[in-house]
Amino acid sequence: MSQVVVKMEELSPVKKKLSLEIPWSEVKNELNAVYREVGKKAKIKGFRPGKIPRNVLETYYKEQAEEETATNIVNKYYWQTLEDKGIVAVSRPEINQEGLKEDTAFSFSASFETEPEFEPKGYKGIELEKEKIQVTDSDMEKRLDEIRQMFATMEEIKDDRPVVNGDFVVIDFAGSLNGELSKELKADDYYLEIGSQKFVPGFEEQLIGMKNGETKSINVVFPENYHEKKFAGKEIIFNVTVKNIKEKKLPEIDENFIKNFDRYNSIEDLKTDVRKTLEEKFQSLAETNLQNSITEALIKENDFEVPPSLLERQIYYMMADTQKRMTSAGMDEKNAMELSFKMHDKFKDDAVKIVKSFLLLKKIAEKESFIVEENDIEKYIQELAAQYGRDYESLRTMYDNEERKDNLKIELMQKKVFDFIELNANIKVVEKNGVDVEVK
Repeated sequence: MSQVVVKMEELSPVKKKLSLEIPWSEVKNELNAVYREVGKKAKIKGFRPGKIPRNVLETYYKEQAEEETATNIVNKYYWQTLEDKGIVAVSRPEINQEGLKEDTAFSFSASFETEPEFEPKGYKGIELEKEKIQVTDSDMEKRLDEIRQMFATMEEIKDDRPVVNGDFVVIDFAGSLNGELSKELKADDYYLEIGSQKFVPGFEEQLIGMKNGETKSINVVFPENYHEKKFAGKEIIFNVTVKNIKEKKLPEIDENFIKNFDRYNSIEDLKTDVRKTLEEKFQSLAETNLQNSITEALIKENDFEVPPSLLERQIYYMMADTQKRMTSAGMDEKNAMELSFKMHDKFKDDAVKIVKSFLLLKKIAEKESFIVEENDIEKYIQELAAQYGRDYESLRTMYDNEERKDNLKIELMQKKVFDFIELNANIKVVEKNGVDVEVK
């Protein structure tokens, strides 16, 4: 009896080609099964459903039945072979087949991408710097000032004081190019913060010194890379009228200010909480920077090819995230989509690093036989509930979702690997102040 013939080719370190030959006896069985199903549903004049002879069915449904048979066989033997050989495909297969021929073995090939096979190296004894970040008086002042900004009030300028940097103004403006007014450069009751640099460079600065009710002409040269090509690099004359001037008033942090909060009884309570929050933030930042240093070291030490489909998938996630953030910031969906698609190539280098890091951590976890068990998940959810004062059961239900649970398992596995690398590294602790620390 003929056997299924399987041949595997390495097209590249991340691409394989599987060629299979299925004996006619197997093909015939599948074709018969397909015709039985077709016969149950077929409606042909002069025949009762389910009682149509095979030769009549072949007259009407031959092409459809053979296509379905080929598809069924490809699916069955492709996935079965991958499972038998323990291969994980990371892309959809490219299938090549020439259809069925009577009394002839059915041949097809499937090309697909796989994760690269490599032995991870250089993850023990890494030379690392770990930051110990101190909360300074400057950090406290900066954070307290941010809190004051949240409770700022806008007060209208009643006297004759002119516009100064930091003011908020309401203006009417109309811009003209070569003496011609342009509707794209016209707006009424436009609200602008002086010094925010939200307008064309050189515009905001020329409003300084103007008084309420004053009208003035302002000359501005538009940047060469301005998105509206007809204005790029051109000199525009704006006719501007100041209609209202407001200044931001910040409250003093005193006993009255504390009344804005239910959770603080004194200024000291507020400052203690701010310090604790900053300490937690800096600790998290130090851990992120250490993980980024580990990732950089691993990528430098391990050179391997990245599967194009995984890379494209990562770039797609990054574009989707950018689009989401742009629409959240108020940009319309169409523009956000166009802009995020234009960033495809800019995301490539970072996407390569993310995919390489993922594959490296996975390989190290396999080599060191790390596994994420159910009690690891339980412990994580309990800590999360305690940290954010959330109900444990509702959080647990959230992670009953299969995709969420899988993502959490990957996250916890990666943490195990990072902890292992840190434990086996040569670490030099470097003390830094919060103001001097950046995300690596």
